[in-house]
Amino acid sequence: MSARDTALLVVDVQESFRQRAYWREEEAQPFFGRIQALIDGAAAAGLPIAQIFHVDPEGPFSRASGHVRLLSPVHLTPDAVFEKARHSALVGSGLDVWLVARGIRRVIVCGIRTEQCCETTTRHASDLGYEVDYVTEATLTFSMTDAAGRTWPADEIKARTELVLAGRFATITSVEQALARAVVEGSAQEAA
Repeated sequence: MSARDTALLVVDVQESFRQRAYWREEEAQPFFGRIQALIDGAAAAGLPIAQIFHVDPEGPFSRASGHVRLLSPVHLTPDAVFEKARHSALVGSGLDVWLVARGIRRVIVCGIRTEQCCETTTRHASDLGYEVDYVTEATLTFSMTDAAGRTWPADEIKARTELVLAGRFATITSVEQALARAVVEGSAQEAA
């Protein structure tokens, strides 16, 4: 794999989430720094960047809400923008066609929510034959309460996501590891 056949997928990093009762600005702060570092590093390495938005017919995820736009303070100049109505960014969005047309074989996944659209996109991409780097620290999720009344903190949800993805559907990486894999392997392939 190389920088030429690796793309960054920025999943659902949109203002819609700020409209939800579970949003906590202080919990999002570390995420903002890590995802921006990943986006900036991918752009510097020349990786194509796809931005994906989740769109629903109504509510804060509808186009009419005005919240289906990049989540501030994240900055991004994508090579392509896609809209999806399912959990996987690869269903009905045209993203799959874009990846194939560019010869992409590895995807780096980041965004919101860790265990939902990011994880689903990762599993789907893996099943389609893509090599996937899952950058957990550049994903964001929120505490959830299960049917038995137990509240699962975001850190536990992230740990569970890593557990089920690692070695089966993705390589779990840090921002720096994902970028190094793309750049180092890209340089080696160009030298060959």
